Amino acid sequence: MRIACAQILSGTDPAANLDLVTEYTERAADRGATLVVFPEAAMCRFGVPLGPVAEPLDGPWADGVRAAAARVGVTVIAGMFTPARDGRVTNTLLAVGPGTDTHYHKIHLYDAFGFTESRTVAPGFEPVVIDVDGVGVGLSTCYDIRFPALYSELADRGARVIAVCASWGAGPGKLAQWELLARARALDSTSYVAAAGQADPGVAAQPAGAPTGVGHSLVVSPWGEVLAEAGATPQLMICDVDLDVVADARRTLAVLSNRADFLQSGRAESRG
Repeated sequence: MRIACAQILSGTDPAANLDLVTEYTERAADRGATLVVFPEAAMCRFGVPLGPVAEPLDGPWADGVRAAAARVGVTVIAGMFTPARDGRVTNTLLAVGPGTDTHYHKIHLYDAFGFTESRTVAPGFEPVVIDVDGVGVGLSTCYDIRFPALYSELADRGARVIAVCASWGAGPGKLAQWELLARARALDSTSYVAAAGQADPGVAAQPAGAPTGVGHSLVVSPWGEVLAEAGATPQLMICDVDLDVVADARRTLAVLSNRADFLQSGRAESRG
């Protein structure tokens, strides 16, 4: 399976960002990719009011991504914002391509490192796995990567590749944590992790406190090995993955089947 991580640098204009998504999708298809993973907030970067930017899943921005994916016959995963019922927005991954048209709403909101995403963003609740040419691909967004149970759940639901779409916040130690967490989640789920982040806009261009990206997208094997890693600037990164490695890892490093339900066991013992 050939995966493309499209490390773009989103601005505040959704139309211009759609042009970027279209361009990178076409470039990925030209290089033989069947899956193109874009960052979180591909529609519009953080640091501006998101309510006026948000569009429904059948709105013009999402339809533009659909058209780009359909034109070249690949599956695209891209971050956007959709209206929520409570007046906030949802941080949404749109997943479209041959036989696929669905979405994932970010479950774990980034209320950390001085940023309060939940103030303007409503959480999702349901893990999502899509099918790309017979391969289960799990969907996750940025801060989700700090929660291992989601990745085990995605593997349980059939994921052999898990996409992480991020706009990673900069700061001391954050880049090292990004790579460490991607490798850890690959090991937790014995799956490939394709982590696409926003490129680094540079210190002068970063809105105060907003997570606008550090670059360094990467693809990690089920053994926790970094197979490909980008730099800080915009880049289309292509990586071939061998799906047989997933079966081998799950047979040898059987963490998914060896899990003990200690919470349930503890409750039973306390009742006894």
